[in-house]
Parts: sequence; C-alpha cells; structure tokens
Amino acid sequence: MHLQVLSSGSEGNSTLVRGGDCTLLVDAGLPRIALEERFAAAGLGHEPFDHVLVTHGHLDHARSVGLVARRSRATLHAADAQLSHPWAKRAKQLASLRVDARFELQARSHQDAIEVESVLLPHDCDPTVAFAFLHGGRKAVILTDMGRPDPDIAKRLHDPHVLVLEFNWDPERMRCGPYPPMLQRRITGGRGHLSNEQAGLMLERLAGPNLHTLLIAHISQKTNLPQLALECAQRTLQRLGLHHVRVLLTEQHRILPAIEV
Repeated sequence: MHLQVLSSGSEGNSTLVRGGDCTLLVDAGLPRIALEERFAAAGLGHEPFDHVLVTHGHLDHARSVGLVARRSRATLHAADAQLSHPWAKRAKQLASLRVDARFELQARSHQDAIEVESVLLPHDCDPTVAFAFLHGGRKAVILTDMGRPDPDIAKRLHDPHVLVLEFNWDPERMRCGPYPPMLQRRITGGRGHLSNEQAGLMLERLAGPNLHTLLIAHISQKTNLPQLALECAQRTLQRLGLHHVRVLLTEQHRILPAIEV
C-alpha cells in the first residue's frame, strides 16, 4: 500500500491511497484545475480512482469531490447528510459513507480491495471522520480537523505504519494573528482544530512500534509555523523512544512523494 499527500492546508486537502489494484482519493478540496495538475504530477492516468471518500463537508475537503468522482467513473462516498450538497450531486455514482464502521472498498477489477475504518471526530461539521486504511497487513491513518485530543479515538486508530496528523495552530501565533476573536474561539474550541501541543498528545496515544512515517498536516499558514509543528512532533517521538520515525511536513502547493506504508 502507498499513500501520497497531494495537498494539505486551509486552501484544500487531498490524499491518494493505493493498495494493489485499488485506488482511493480522500478529499478533493482544491479547484479542479489545481487538482488535475496534482494528479498529473503523481503520474495518474485516465480514470485513476475506484472510490472517492469525503472526511467532511467543509469546502477545503469537499469542493471538487463530485467532479473528480464523475470524471474517474468512481463512486463517491459521503455521509447521508452530505449527499444532497451541490458538490456531491456532480458524481454519477453515490454511496452513503458508513460512519464509525469498518468496511471494504473493491477495485473496479474486483481483483483487490482496501479495508477502511471510519472514526467519528469532534469538529464543527457533522459528521467528520478520520480514516484508517488496511491492506496486506499494513495500516495508514489520516486524522485532521479534530477539535480536541480523545483517548478513545486514539485507541481505535492506534499503531499505524504511516500517520497523517493535523498540527494546525500555535497558541502564541493564534493570539497575535489576524483572526477575529470569534474565529479564534472556533478554531481553538473543542470542535475546531488541534494545536501543536494537542497533536503531540494524540501522537503519544496513536504511535506504536509499527509507526515508521509521520506526516504533519493541515498546518495553518496564519497561526502556525512548520518549524514549530516539526519541533513538537520530534519532541514527542523522542520522548516515546521512537527515534527511527521519519517526520515529513505536508505542503499546500506541492505534492509529496508516494510513501510505502
């Protein structure tokens, strides 16, 4: 199984997951032309996706999911409450996303499948989910847009080989940043986003002996710095004795190389 972050941040999020013959796209929050540029950079051909999954309905995750699914002849999986949204209706094949459940997604060739677990998250867009992907004894987790650390969620997603984890904001940069008080309260509240330190707490609970790569995701360009998020993640891993774990910073405007899970 391979995972490749195509874009991560407040302007748009999208991640590619490939296992055998099965190819999934998680979120498509960029405009269509920008996404197509990312797909080309990732070496994707015509109709590359079997399934498109949506973590939640905010546009930085869902903007182009229906259009991408339509052009790929893929099935779009979104929560029942989101299937009537304009971005969902663009897809020809729609399926109700099973929330807080484990299920299989089959390749169009029917020769392979990826097992998926969706886990409900506290965020101000209901429902919002994290995903765990399992294939060939390997596990990858994508967890962003989470308002507060939660030990039960960490237990369900524990010990992936590859972890994409939100490190969204820094308290001091939030305090001195450009956001009005109402928006600050929304981001820092229990249904907003994880700060660096909160992400560190989740990392402590998520990381296990199998973890080999951490991708720091959804870094705010206005209330955080990549170096602050990186230092927090590295401190946490060192405290856990996981010195071997590779830590990568995801980017808003450039895809990362594909990572073997």
